[in-house]
Amino acid sequence: MNIMELYENWLEKLPKEDALRAELLNIKDDIKEITDRFYTGIVFGTAGLRGKCAAGTNRMNRLTVGRATKGIADYLLSSGEDVSGGVVIAYDCRHYSKEFSELAASILAGSGIKVYLFPSLRPTPELSFAITELGCTAGINMTASHNPKEYNGYKVYHKDGAQISGEISAGMLREIQKLDFFDDFGIMPLEEAEEKGLVTWLGEDMDEKFMQYVLSNSKRDRSELDLTIPVVYTPLNGAGSIPVMDMAERMGFTAFHIVPEQKDPDPDFTTVPYPNPENPKAFALAEKLAKETGAGLIIATDPDSDRMAVEISDGKGGFTFLNGNVTGALIIDYLAESEKANGTLPHKSAMIKSIVTGDFGRAICESHGIEVFETLTGFKNICGKIPELEERGYSYFFGYEESIGCAPNAKVRDKDGITAAMLITEAAAYLKKQGKSLKNRLEELYKIHGYFAEGHFSLVLEGKEGRERILRIMDAFRAGLIKQSTVLDTAQTIDYINGFGDIPPQNALKYLLSDNAWIAMRPSGTEPKIKFYTDVRTDSAETSAERVKLITQELERLIDTVE
Repeated sequence: MNIMELYENWLEKLPKEDALRAELLNIKDDIKEITDRFYTGIVFGTAGLRGKCAAGTNRMNRLTVGRATKGIADYLLSSGEDVSGGVVIAYDCRHYSKEFSELAASILAGSGIKVYLFPSLRPTPELSFAITELGCTAGINMTASHNPKEYNGYKVYHKDGAQISGEISAGMLREIQKLDFFDDFGIMPLEEAEEKGLVTWLGEDMDEKFMQYVLSNSKRDRSELDLTIPVVYTPLNGAGSIPVMDMAERMGFTAFHIVPEQKDPDPDFTTVPYPNPENPKAFALAEKLAKETGAGLIIATDPDSDRMAVEISDGKGGFTFLNGNVTGALIIDYLAESEKANGTLPHKSAMIKSIVTGDFGRAICESHGIEVFETLTGFKNICGKIPELEERGYSYFFGYEESIGCAPNAKVRDKDGITAAMLITEAAAYLKKQGKSLKNRLEELYKIHGYFAEGHFSLVLEGKEGRERILRIMDAFRAGLIKQSTVLDTAQTIDYINGFGDIPPQNALKYLLSDNAWIAMRPSGTEPKIKFYTDVRTDSAETSAERVKLITQELERLIDTVE
């Protein structure tokens, strides 16, 4: 069916009183909007489904969620896997997250698959933890992570607690594509599913086990920490509020403050239109509270609390935002120094980072004899590499990527903003006990390893036309556009389109420049964006920053030549 036929098909099959049908009737004269909603079907990307909540095949709604869930159920039942462990489902503060989670539970139960449900929002790392703790076959999380309020999403996990990838993802997609949006998904009412023992509610017991896990990652005795260090935390109205504050209380921090306006769940994010802690604008209220409390460390987690970002005092009455490369490097340094002091750093340790993550963390790891491995972006790839490395005799040390996400422990095989918040707070408290700060330590690391600077920008190109321009930009660079530059002297080009070494294929490019800087670019797997990355190391902060600025300007000039 073409786009208009799909649109008419939905109007015909949706009940007259259905809110989705009324929504579609409201756009009957808007061909551009109809096209955007029906030109494609929402499919698995870097982290499952992700899209705006609305009617249409290219949107998050009960039909797209129901179809995906039924396809996943069919895959689990036909794959030969033992599904007796069941599926655990969590959700965040987003519009329809609770409804989508209960719909998914009803469909899985209708297929005879046992489900564990949380009664209220939980952080993503707790879902990953619960999968392995319960011995589940899979997990599902209803979350749009850091996207704007119009979005929701659907992350799928396998039995190891990591996001699905490879043949599992492809197999689920094949089963999903066999289904029509209006098929009978075999929905079993939750009450009936409970009576039949197919739905079990999780609660305080699992929360306590997860918190004990978080606290087990502490690296220093309390006597080595200044527990009076002032810290400000914002959950950005998401799922981190309860677990992070619980962590701070149990650790004994006495001046750990939460931003009151952003403490409670809010699906409209009225205090921060774009709840992404990668954006320094998300720290506005936290900075105000930090000035009032004298805090030199500000921590923010995104709505599902898998990402954690940091600002530190600049020593001039303001604050400096630390990108994911720098925050990751500070945590790596703290872990390595602590484990070396404790005598617990394994001889054959492995750190995993993505191909677009900067090399600051790599330099620190290599100075401690920790081997570094690279994967494609996304924690399904980073944590998906753990089993292979363990088979080769490596001990997992750390995994992270530039987009403020890290996995400090192999027990949780996804980004873990809760444990990361604990570690960065502990690192700051340890340094304060020594009369230092994170800012002091960062400067020491730059003097040892060189002054790293990173650049990152994105082009948001929505809809069918936007997707086509993204592909044209990638094609232009692949055809040699960068050679038109007199500023960017390319020493090596790495094209991942057919894979590179042990890294599987992806539409991504990386250019190693003659001055040891590099540039990378790739279309996003979850958002209508094309992303560009730069990594530079020189002997001064000023030189590195200027080089990043020059490279960014040149990239923007080249991109503008592609219509």
